[in-house]
Amino acid sequence: MKRLLVPLAVAGLSAAALAAPATATPTWASDPLSPKPADAYSAAYFWLDANGAALKKATEFRVDAKDVPKLVRPSTTSADGKPGMAAPTGTTGAAAKTKNVNLPKTIGKVFFLDRGGDYRWCSATSIRSRNRNLVATAGHCVYEQGKDVFSKWVFVPGYYQGKAPFGVYAGAYAFTAYDLDVYDDYDGDFAFVAVHNGFSLAGEKTVTKAEYDKWAGDKWIKREEISAADFGKCLLNLGTCWSEGEDKPADKVGPDYPGAVVEKDEVGEEAYKDARTGKGNGYKFGEPETALVTKPEYDAYKGVGKKAEDARGNYTITRFYTQKWVKPGTSRQYYKGEYVIGLAKDAGRLGDVVGGQGVAWNQPMGQKVTVFGYPSAPHPDGDRPFTGLTPKVCSGKSGTKTYQVNMFKVETHQVLKCSMTGGSDGAPWLLRYDNNKRTGYLNGVTSLFHDQDGNDRIDFISSAYFDGEVADVYNKANYAATKTVVGPNGELIGQ
Repeated sequence: MKRLLVPLAVAGLSAAALAAPATATPTWASDPLSPKPADAYSAAYFWLDANGAALKKATEFRVDAKDVPKLVRPSTTSADGKPGMAAPTGTTGAAAKTKNVNLPKTIGKVFFLDRGGDYRWCSATSIRSRNRNLVATAGHCVYEQGKDVFSKWVFVPGYYQGKAPFGVYAGAYAFTAYDLDVYDDYDGDFAFVAVHNGFSLAGEKTVTKAEYDKWAGDKWIKREEISAADFGKCLLNLGTCWSEGEDKPADKVGPDYPGAVVEKDEVGEEAYKDARTGKGNGYKFGEPETALVTKPEYDAYKGVGKKAEDARGNYTITRFYTQKWVKPGTSRQYYKGEYVIGLAKDAGRLGDVVGGQGVAWNQPMGQKVTVFGYPSAPHPDGDRPFTGLTPKVCSGKSGTKTYQVNMFKVETHQVLKCSMTGGSDGAPWLLRYDNNKRTGYLNGVTSLFHDQDGNDRIDFISSAYFDGEVADVYNKANYAATKTVVGPNGELIGQ
């Protein structure tokens, strides 16, 4: 997939909303994920199929580092312009006042296949956007290190143990800082992903061949192997049946040939009577088979069996068989089947379903932030206190300064004392979190994990500082248009 730098010719947020200095010239990059509805359907179906088997199989994605990085000297670089905010929108799941922290509906997991084909996930959240279709997560949960975007990328809000209660939303376009996209610079370790309308699977339906051919969504043929005789009946009744294999006699072998299989070969009554009993080619194959048939079946039968009609008008056909030992895989096989289409249900736009957190940039450090993530990886000492099945919460004041990080290209990261481990990569850092409304302002996403005191336990997490460059990337993503994937009848639309 080719890397694209896309200079969108669209208006940005209002001047008041994006009050960046005139000298700021932020750079950004955009990459396609699954822009076509057919590809988006395929990606989402991959994770939904077999009752979410792939979702359950996935494991947390972790940055490849031999040692846990440490924070080094503080940096004074931070804001590059005036502070700005975009307010939360949509349904947010308001709750009664409580001392406990209420989880926002906007959070969930992103799933994707990594370079090795392994099933992976990170944490993420829905955020405010013009088209109500944006997801925020860590850049390394979307982009392979300096190479390309991950495949089959989807967002599942409210994910829990293989369940997608609000549907699955396939990524269409990813937006990030140019330096992360090209140089793997973790100062820009964030991404905004525009997703298509979500959908969920709603069962299956058996249809005619004509309906099957017209269906643009998921479809398949359920097949069952049948005998040659049943194949003939199926053809007479205009059923859905077919044969596979070469249209020639199978190669005969002896009964002791490795892997040889025995078939029954229909013969006349006299040939059956003359055949020997035992194991070998031409020997009797069981007892004669007499079947009651209809008049059309009786008339249509042209085989060597014995046809009979009694005084009451009953019709029978008696068939006689001998053995035929053949090489495996050389026999012609017969099947009957049903045409089946997979039904899907449109879930609508992400922001309409779960709402969207606000976004903030160039904010003063030292403010309280609340972080929601799905930690799962063990600490460096091997202890694994988190399962990744349910979201966890950290809160506190973000570092009063931004920091450098060794081993990674990081000049300025904001930090928070927190013991969340890998799997919470991409977890949203929310300023001014309203526990009743379940909303706040995204001001960071978890990027790296740190063992600052050297006891082999994670004690700090860090995020890129959300400055004017982040606001510029958000501005571009804010206008990304995506599509409805399935129609009112579950059909794939918007080709």
